[in-house]
Amino acid sequence: MLSSLNRWNPTSQILTARDPFFRLFEPFFNQGQTGNEDVSNQAWMPPVDIQETEEGYRLTAELPGLTRDDINITLENNVLRLAGERKFEKDVKKESYHRIERAYGNFQRSFSLPHQVNPEKVEAAFKDGVLTIAVPKAEQAKSRKINIA
Repeated sequence: MLSSLNRWNPTSQILTARDPFFRLFEPFFNQGQTGNEDVSNQAWMPPVDIQETEEGYRLTAELPGLTRDDINITLENNVLRLAGERKFEKDVKKESYHRIERAYGNFQRSFSLPHQVNPEKVEAAFKDGVLTIAVPKAEQAKSRKINIA
């Protein structure tokens, strides 16, 4: 009798009553499980904040688990591109995981900057998994006060 109590799962009995409804959302809730999924093919998109200041633009991207060598930044025709790859740990077998929720693989983000920028003075810093890119505005794009004579 005790062994049958240990096998009882209240969630399974509740979900059985709503089986068709549960099955509809099951893939959504079970994303990242190692069943038939290939971890290396999961797409991911790091979150990015973009802030405009009087001097330029600041982009902040969360890239945990990456190094500077994993990230590529380009600026062409006022389009800033951020690309890279987060690799799955090669020393660990996928089969040893019960659940994988972090995404791995290549990513690419592109951002159109609305004003003329100075591509020669773009700076990037990477610390504690956070990438910060400072894109200064070109002199003609900056607002300036005009004195009345």
